[in-house]
Formats: sequence, structure tokens, C-alpha cells
Amino acid sequence: MALVTVDGLSFSYPAAPPALRDVSLALEPGEVVALLGPSGSGKTTLLRALAGLVPHFHGGRFAGQVVVAGLDTRRMRPAELAGTVATVFQDPEDQVVMTVVANEIAFGLENLGVEPRAIWPRVERALESLDALHLWGRKTVELSGGELQRVCLASALALEPRLLLLDEPTSQLDPEAATLFLTAVEQLGATVVLSEHRVARALELATRVLFVDGGRVLLDAPRAEAIEWLSAQRPLYTNPCVSETQAPSGAVVAALRGVAYAYRRAMPVLDRVDLELRRGEIVALAGPNGSGKTTLARIAAGLVEPQDGTVELLGRAGYLSQDPGRYLVRETALEEVALAVAGDVGRAQAALERVGLGWAASYHPR
Repeated sequence: MALVTVDGLSFSYPAAPPALRDVSLALEPGEVVALLGPSGSGKTTLLRALAGLVPHFHGGRFAGQVVVAGLDTRRMRPAELAGTVATVFQDPEDQVVMTVVANEIAFGLENLGVEPRAIWPRVERALESLDALHLWGRKTVELSGGELQRVCLASALALEPRLLLLDEPTSQLDPEAATLFLTAVEQLGATVVLSEHRVARALELATRVLFVDGGRVLLDAPRAEAIEWLSAQRPLYTNPCVSETQAPSGAVVAALRGVAYAYRRAMPVLDRVDLELRRGEIVALAGPNGSGKTTLARIAAGLVEPQDGTVELLGRAGYLSQDPGRYLVRETALEEVALAVAGDVGRAQAALERVGLGWAASYHPR
């Protein structure tokens, strides 16, 4: 018997075109489903509907039916599904409520009424599965984006749900941490719906693939059949382009000399870093979660003063953090972009068109 059935599901957010259009599917116990599709295709909305967040938390026009473990999500509040469904979304900061890591992971178990003596072993197992036991007593406000995402993932694993919904769960994880998490998911035995930008790993893990575009399910097939379809219809999903290029040798636009920084005296994040960035370069800043990548980028952009060393910035720097929601202060996407160009609506509209968002100019950016 299917754990989840979706019948004729359509949904539109207020004053927006349909995000989902007549979606019907069934999910069997133990299936691992890769949910693929371009940005804005409806993947996140489908996950919200499976969690019961649509239509209860996110308002709009809802049609059709979603049934999870025999429960109609229109009649059940998301909290009533908590013992069955666990969800991890793209932005970990939106999901963290406690100040200490172990307490954060225990919080969901406490709300489900799990016996106290059983809670801490489950917290320990969840952290251990992600090689994150060292985060146990850390304050959540001190964690990097990747470390915080691991905490959210551990919280979901600790619940031992029947249905696990994952929206870009490894977007802020380094490759090793991402592999550990996806391995833990594979061993969980739950029904899993995974929207993942690491397509190759998602396809390796999945038993079934859904491809969504324009709010419609264009493909619902077993993995092998799906890979054939993707190779023919969406080749970039299975054969990403990697090309060699000549590194530019332009003038230095930023120079860091002997840069050091520590959030706590006993925990240096950067230690005597030297770095030159040249005009036209595209530099990949790689390293494990918590290694100092974000701090280095913020210092290079002039947003944070180093505690030692010097930074020379020639010209202006733009900075985009892991959480774009922090930047949004206007009522429409056009107004938001225009804010950065002294109110020049023409330039703002052109910028939206350039990134494929011209249609969204009048919509709220969130």
C-alpha cells in the first residue's frame, strides 16, 4: 500500500501563476525518489505539499488531494504529521530554534513525547552518522552555514520518520559531509523525496526519478529509464560540461597579506592568509565546513576587518551570502534590484531579464 498518494494536485501562491499543475503520483514505502527540475519548476512547492505546509502555512489556491499515511493533509495540521514526516529545507537558519546543538536535535523528539532516556542516544546516533559529534555542545549561532545544515539534517534523522523530505539538503555541505549524509539517508529505510543539486549522487541513490518543469511532472520513471530520458532531453543533468580555460592575468583587484581572524580566542578561523585576486578570475574557494571560507570572503569584500594583517581592495566588491533572504527589503523584485542601482528601473529590469527573472518583476521577492 502506498505511503503517499497525490491526486490532481494544483497550487498557486497569491497573485502568482500556478506553481503546481495537476500532479498525480504515489510513493511506496522505502522508495528513494530524486526530484529534479530547473529553479522555479515547482520542486519546493511539491515538497511543501507533501509536508502539509501547503496549504496550511503557505496560503494560495489549492486543488486536489494529498494523503500521507492515510491522513488527508487538508484536514491535518502539519504538526499532526510531525511523527510521520520530517522535512529539511534549503535555509537551515529558518529551522533552528535552540541555542545549543544537542538541544536542537533533541527538541523534535521532546515534542513527539519520546521518553527522555531514549532521546540522547538518538541524538548521538544522528550526529555520529554525519561525523558531527564534535558539534554536540556548540552554540548554534557560532556555526558555519554548512555546520548548521548538518545540525538540521541530524534533527531530521533523529526523528526516524516514515517520510523524509529533503530540499537541497547538501547545498552548504562539503563533499565529504554530503556523502556521509546521503549514505545515512540510504540506510534509514524511510521513503525519501530528495531535491538535490548534486545530480550524479542523487541519481546513484535514487530508485525512481521525478522531473518537474513548469509545475508539471514531465517524467516519473525508474532510475535507469530516467537516466536515458535525461541524457536525451536534459543532457546537462547527466553530462555536466567541464572545459579547460586559460586563466586571465589581469591586474590585482584585491590583496590579503597575513590575514588572521578568530571568533573565539581558542579557535582561530584564519591564520596568516595571503591571497591575491586578479581581474577576470573565477576563483573556487573550497574546504570543509567551518574551515573559514565565508569569513575569508567577507574579509576580502571589506565587510569584516581582519584582526591581524592587511586587506587592499581596489574598487568596489559585491558579496552574496548563502542566505539571499537576508537581503530582501522591498515589496517587488524590480524594486529590490533597483535599490542597488540608485533607483534606475531600466537597469534593474535589464538585470532581471539577464538572469531569466523578467517575468517576476512585479512579484514579491520572497
